[in-house]
Amino acid sequence: MKKRIVRTLIHEVVADIDDDASEIVIAVHWTGGVHSELRLPKRRRGQRNSTPADIIAAVRELVLIASDDLIAGLLNRNGLKTGHGNRWTRERVTSLRSHHRIPVFKAAEDGIEPWLNLSDAARLLKVTPKTLRLAVEVGEIEARRPLPDGPWIFARAALATDAARSIVERARRNARYPAGPGRGQQSLFPSIT
Repeated sequence: MKKRIVRTLIHEVVADIDDDASEIVIAVHWTGGVHSELRLPKRRRGQRNSTPADIIAAVRELVLIASDDLIAGLLNRNGLKTGHGNRWTRERVTSLRSHHRIPVFKAAEDGIEPWLNLSDAARLLKVTPKTLRLAVEVGEIEARRPLPDGPWIFARAALATDAARSIVERARRNARYPAGPGRGQQSLFPSIT
């Protein structure tokens, strides 16, 4: 039925190439005599629609702590698109990993993960996530953040250093003024980092 309606309304469609503007011009001739013109960019010779290198680098780091579903959500939350301009899905992240030979996230069999997100790292050190995040932001402890609106990634080895111990000691000394919410305060926003 839809095809019949379209065939009734459209008389013809003509496509032409405008080399000066490097565009494809599509003219839709409607049955009533009105015409519509669409202009689409023409692919240039050698132009590719590949995923930018910074997104590939971000996926290489995110795969240390996250599954393909979570990575797709993080890429979408940061407004990043695929090489063809689409939103990220689990399947597209899996395809990107496969094409660039990036290994899949796999939880450690012994339960001791070599890489931790902010919440897990703070739980390991027994400090609040805010305390640990502030320490990272001033450069007291090393962590990675591949996306501006994404998780912090900590190496378990970095949490066993003297710098990490000094952060824990400072947080315990200043227990009267904690850097995070009070113990009875409920969070309105569940953390994914």
